[in-house]
Amino acid sequence: MDPNTHTVELTHSASTSTSSLPNTPTATVVHHSSEKSTETITVLDAEKQVNPWDGYEEDEMPEKKQPRLVRNLRLQAFSIYRRLFSVVFLTNIGIFISYAIRGYHSQKIALVAVANIFIAILMRQEHVINALFAVACSVPQSWPFFVRKTAARVYHNGGVHSGAAVSGTVWLILLAVQATREFVQGKGTSVATVSLTYIVLVFLVAIVVFAYPTFRIKRHDAFERMHRFMGWTATALVWSQVVVLTNDYKGDKSLGHALVHSAPFWLMMVLSWSLILPWTKLQKVPVRSVVLSNHAVRLFVDYGPHPVPGSFQRFSTDPLNEWHSFATIAAPGVTGYSIIISQAGDWTTEMITNPPKEIWVRGIPTCGALRIVPLFRRVLFVATGSGIAPFTPHILSGKIEHRLFWMAPNTRATFGDPLVDDILAASPGAVVYDTRKHGKPDIVKLTNRMVDDYKPECVCVISNQKLTEKVIYGLRSRGILAFGAIFDS
Repeated sequence: MDPNTHTVELTHSASTSTSSLPNTPTATVVHHSSEKSTETITVLDAEKQVNPWDGYEEDEMPEKKQPRLVRNLRLQAFSIYRRLFSVVFLTNIGIFISYAIRGYHSQKIALVAVANIFIAILMRQEHVINALFAVACSVPQSWPFFVRKTAARVYHNGGVHSGAAVSGTVWLILLAVQATREFVQGKGTSVATVSLTYIVLVFLVAIVVFAYPTFRIKRHDAFERMHRFMGWTATALVWSQVVVLTNDYKGDKSLGHALVHSAPFWLMMVLSWSLILPWTKLQKVPVRSVVLSNHAVRLFVDYGPHPVPGSFQRFSTDPLNEWHSFATIAAPGVTGYSIIISQAGDWTTEMITNPPKEIWVRGIPTCGALRIVPLFRRVLFVATGSGIAPFTPHILSGKIEHRLFWMAPNTRATFGDPLVDDILAASPGAVVYDTRKHGKPDIVKLTNRMVDDYKPECVCVISNQKLTEKVIYGLRSRGILAFGAIFDS
């Protein structure tokens, strides 16, 4: 029994019974008397609120659904992202073996290599990503749960990107071998084709190696610059490779005629346009900055289309060298949108210390993981710190039935009263856990309590990588549908 809960007896003239009421940390005792009985009713003190996390440490967690090996393989080793990667890569390996055995000539191999590079680039193109999300998120809430759950997996599309990129690099290896063989035998390829193939292969291997998660996370700015500049250079080199290889196999046709009838030529045309398109929308836009604290600043911009909830936009003060993505916060009935920048490095610190009056933007707002939220009827939002930003447009829209669990140190001092008030006003039953006051909780256990209480169809988590993966694994291993960022870029 909670020591702060007062228990009383209900006394009758003929018998005595004990009435049990829910425990509350604080209570006021109200006595009602009559000639034959005395009642004591436990009620919540109007001046004190019950913390929804009180006593959660004693909660019993549900058992995990599968044996440890099975769930670790399913949820970690073979996550949806990795399954998509594997499907793309293993399909390519099957075709690769077939081509290697049959000894197809260089032009056929080059077509498959370029096709994979084409897919890899398109799966990172903003308009393509938005189109994929638009189709997946058009599934109505009235449809069966398993259909909506499957549609929500669209945000793992990066698995196709990485699978195609690695596969394209493997195909370049086969192309280099075959082109060299043909050159040595004096048939097919020229020295220019062989040379360009090896140079492109070096560039693609470097891009793939530096995209490995360990390096990408530790040296993210260096990774982005390398990915961008080496990618552009490799694209130019592949163009040259397509031209000289087409020339090698054109026969008695003109080079122009051979090119316009060549599939790699048209794939490269679309690929190049998809790379150029975001840069055609490069612009410097005015900014209204509101410093929320020495840990966060809010930037307001007013240009272009109204972003849908769950979108992000890229910002920069040095367009050629570094770009930073932030969730867009668009309020209903208001033009433009805002972003929240939290202190997380030199660039963000500079933004907070010296808020800009103008900033560069590139491309269009692009759908991210939380674009899938409207697929579900009831959603539990779990955010830590500035992870509240991607949830905010959904909260302010008033269209999503949700419950918010926001864990952060001193939210009002960090993010300011206006933002916090707007969020809480639009989020009935929100739970704000101050880690500075209460310490760091067992977030999996606390989230599970809220799942038991609210009964959502799914849980969406936005936090740092370690915590996001911990919460999602902790929930999904117990049969609770959970989504969160996958940190693949």
